[in-house]
Amino acid sequence: MAGYSTMAGLDADVVECRACPRLVEWREQVARDKRAAFADQTYWGRPVPGFGPADARVVILGLAPAAHGGNRTGRMFTGDQSGDVLFRALYDVGLASQPTAVSVDDGMQLYGVRMTAPVHCAPPQNKPTVAERDRCATWLDAELALLEPTLRSVVVLGAFGWQAGLRAFADLGWSVDRPKPKFGHGARTTIRRGEAELTIFGSYHVSQHNTFTGRLTPAMLADVLTAAAEHAGLSPKRPRRD
Repeated sequence: MAGYSTMAGLDADVVECRACPRLVEWREQVARDKRAAFADQTYWGRPVPGFGPADARVVILGLAPAAHGGNRTGRMFTGDQSGDVLFRALYDVGLASQPTAVSVDDGMQLYGVRMTAPVHCAPPQNKPTVAERDRCATWLDAELALLEPTLRSVVVLGAFGWQAGLRAFADLGWSVDRPKPKFGHGARTTIRRGEAELTIFGSYHVSQHNTFTGRLTPAMLADVLTAAAEHAGLSPKRPRRD
């Protein structure tokens, strides 16, 4: 894939992608059948591009859009319970303009942060295959390459994104420790290319399973976001302790 000169150009091509037949069929089926609560809405039903400024200092790397979240709204982490947790945490530490994200026209802004995923289409059961991840990797590589001039920290949500992120940076010529750093909540590793450095922070994914069971609490997520933002030279608020 040729390199991109602008994030807008990359995003425009992402949303036209039809490279994975299983994902194309699923995302379009969900958009037709809909969930009863959203029966009056027009689903996006296409690949979901990244969201946030093209000169971000922090990137948040998830897994894939949710069938009735990003696949419905057309924006990462927007319109589902996982997104509610993430945007609330970003707002609480001063990295988002408002605590909830419900649609692409709700006025949400991210401050110094861009969010994306290694897979841009909603997968069945939230489980993309390795082949689908690898096929989509060209988009992630291109996005990270565009962010490189300003990027200083990466927050990875979940083990799938951790592996995909490390692989993407290796593809771009960054040196990753061997053996490959293990994922865990609070994990941290620094990668290098020449004199440049990036620090990657791990967090449990904001899935309902993790947040409903207390495996990931708002305070835990806020701590990781704050550490990544401070490392990148942003000025988040310290998370509250209620």
